[in-house]
Amino acid sequence: MTSPKLVKERFRGFLPVVVDVETGGFDAGKDALLELAAVTLQLDAETGLLAPKDCYHFHIEPFAGANIEPAALEFTGIDPDHPFRFAVEEKDALADLFQKLRAEQKAAECQRSVLVGHNAWFDLAFLNAAVQRAGIKRNPFHPFTSFDTATLAGLAYGQTVLAKACQVAGIEFDTNEAHSARYDTERTAELFCRIVNEWQGLGGWPRPASGR
Repeated sequence: MTSPKLVKERFRGFLPVVVDVETGGFDAGKDALLELAAVTLQLDAETGLLAPKDCYHFHIEPFAGANIEPAALEFTGIDPDHPFRFAVEEKDALADLFQKLRAEQKAAECQRSVLVGHNAWFDLAFLNAAVQRAGIKRNPFHPFTSFDTATLAGLAYGQTVLAKACQVAGIEFDTNEAHSARYDTERTAELFCRIVNEWQGLGGWPRPASGR
């Protein structure tokens, strides 16, 4: 059996999209979504190796009535009132991102996007909450399926913290840049690709014809 040449063949019709959010707390229903970044992935037609493709990044204006915990801002270093954030409303960021993702899905012949995240449940919860607030009907993401790099890195490298997993995987990680949605998403994308490609190199994919 040859290596899959298309993303749709590797991930059963899903287009993996790496996502990271920065927020005003841990409650997706009440706390503000402050940053959103997404990285799409592609398979090399010759080698079958997975690699990052495009990165989309948005600073988000907190929705009306959103809660923002001071501890969260201290952790992320985000100033929601900074004049040079050039933040946009949730619905505008999501509409822009989803339009791009639907175009990539169509080009890749994929049915849905699947969120890839480090502790993916957190990012997916905030994404779904923002989609609901915006009243968006055509969400390209699967509503509950996700790929979690914290779990995958724990299996592959014995580490679940993003910075430590990247270190073991041989991926450069600058802790001074951490907790920026764009930076964390790009590192998470590298980590996911590294794990998928190493698994393929070890003979884990495609599975042998015998299934063993």
